[in-house]
Amino acid sequence: MSRGPLTTTSFAILGLLAVQPWSTYELTRQMDRSLGRLWPRAQSKLYEEPKKLVDHGLAEATTERVGRRPRTVYSITPAGRQALAEWLRSPGAGPVLEFEQLLKISFAEHGTKADALATIAAANEWAKERNEENLATGRAYLEGRGPFQYRAAQNMLAGAFLTEFYRMVAQWAEWAAGQVEQWPDDPAQAVPDQAAFEQIVRRAEW
Repeated sequence: MSRGPLTTTSFAILGLLAVQPWSTYELTRQMDRSLGRLWPRAQSKLYEEPKKLVDHGLAEATTERVGRRPRTVYSITPAGRQALAEWLRSPGAGPVLEFEQLLKISFAEHGTKADALATIAAANEWAKERNEENLATGRAYLEGRGPFQYRAAQNMLAGAFLTEFYRMVAQWAEWAAGQVEQWPDDPAQAVPDQAAFEQIVRRAEW
């Protein structure tokens, strides 16, 4: 019985299976360290998607034993590799931004100045924390000891985007904190920095 149509999440996990076979536990760890940064929705579907791939004939499941405990290992089938190649022929959709802290800043006039500054500081800390792992991964690949070193060329492209993204969030947070610090105690009374506003528009003209 089919578990439903294939989705982007299905192909994200199929892509991992194209790298090597994985148990569900191993897929979970790999999602945390790699695809979870690009496609976090896949994590919530992790236990269902491999079974869906098996139902569609794109993956196969085998049972192994680790000591006394059985585990299911999933691997890609030839049909799965063909389906993955067909999916890659389509350019796909662009990014979708989901940023709760930025949403809160958008309604800052209904809170306090301290609230806004705390939210911006949390965004800055998030970017720095995420970049620590990003930096460690980049250094490992640069030194020839990445976990999938033979895929360094592909991983470099995603790594470059994530590096610039984390850097952008941190730089925005530092700039935004400087702006909010100039606000009056009541954010509803804040007025924009005209020079900064003009610079934003000029940058948007690229």
